[in-house]
Amino acid sequence: MKAKKHFTLYIQLLVILVSVITLASSCANIVPPSGGDRDSLPPRLVMALPKDSAVNVKTKNITLTFDEFVTLDNAIENIIYSPVIKTMPSADYKLRNVTIRFRDSLEPNTTYSIDFGNSIQDVNESNIARNFRYVFSTGPSIDYNSYSGKVMVAETGKIDSTLWVVLHRDLADSAIQKLQPRFYTRLNGKGEFSFRNLPAGSFAAYVVNKGSYNKIFDSTELFAFRNGPLMINGNATGDTLFAFIQSPKPIKTSTDAGAALPPSMRNDKRLRYLAVLDNGQQDLMENLPLFFNRKLFAVDTTKIQLLDTNYRAINGYTVQLDTSRKKLVIDYPWKENTVYKLILQKEAFADTNAVTLPKTDTLTITSRKETEYGTVRFRFTNLDTSRHPVIQLVKNDELAAS
Repeated sequence: MKAKKHFTLYIQLLVILVSVITLASSCANIVPPSGGDRDSLPPRLVMALPKDSAVNVKTKNITLTFDEFVTLDNAIENIIYSPVIKTMPSADYKLRNVTIRFRDSLEPNTTYSIDFGNSIQDVNESNIARNFRYVFSTGPSIDYNSYSGKVMVAETGKIDSTLWVVLHRDLADSAIQKLQPRFYTRLNGKGEFSFRNLPAGSFAAYVVNKGSYNKIFDSTELFAFRNGPLMINGNATGDTLFAFIQSPKPIKTSTDAGAALPPSMRNDKRLRYLAVLDNGQQDLMENLPLFFNRKLFAVDTTKIQLLDTNYRAINGYTVQLDTSRKKLVIDYPWKENTVYKLILQKEAFADTNAVTLPKTDTLTITSRKETEYGTVRFRFTNLDTSRHPVIQLVKNDELAAS
């Protein structure tokens, strides 16, 4: 009997020990409740008043309700109203709602679209409802015509996604400077554009700088136009528009002696000069410039001689001092792959202090070979090249000639 009690006590102690060990183990591995996966979904429209693609709309207030709390990021820059509205509508948000209020009366029998771009975001994770659009009509039907294409910069063949495409109802050339466009849209990162929900009819299509889309036209900015009216009656696609600068800014040239001369020569008390060659050779289509570190007071052209390799005089060259009086240009129809001798006598130049060159110099000049150049011929018909730009030469992304 006594042994039976001892066995029962032993079993009870064993159960208690196992329970304590289990409890201690569970206490040592307490895991806080998980917050779940990160929200990566954009806000989703669940209700719209009036509903999306509604017809015969009379109200001037639109309320869009989403499935989570939302905010509007830079609504003025991101939201595009089509067609263009004279007074910008107000755009507001609160909790799950986005509200648009039109200040102007809406036109009858007109399809309106609101392109929110990337402005609608959720509050917690800033997930973007990308390219969200809302469409309605004040008439009995929705316009579903579209127009799309691509814009390239003519000078470089590259993309400038800051440009805008605008459509004018008025087909006159002056409309771009005097009137608001009827429609406008932005380019994407690939230089592509797309208009949707357009009415049927004829339009003039232009490409302008973002700041110029609303009658602020700048002829020194990139610009393009469609050659001929755009007929909208269905889906028009495939246009590629090439943007160029109508009135190019002055071409930068190295005419400043201060920029051409090294610092040691600029600060020299003596009269010094530098002959600028193209990689050590004379370009067949360019003049030979000499840059001086001081303004020249006097130039004696009789003491400037252009000779051949036998030191025989060459005729037909001219010497001209520019208005800065620090640059001298020698103009001559250089022959290809030819060696010339240019002699500058000591007294050929004098600055305002009557300082002349330290000594007489003889420069050896070698002209380039014709094989280093190429010939390109273009033939245009029915084109007034005095009014329309045809060719622009670009070097290192800068306009070199046109």
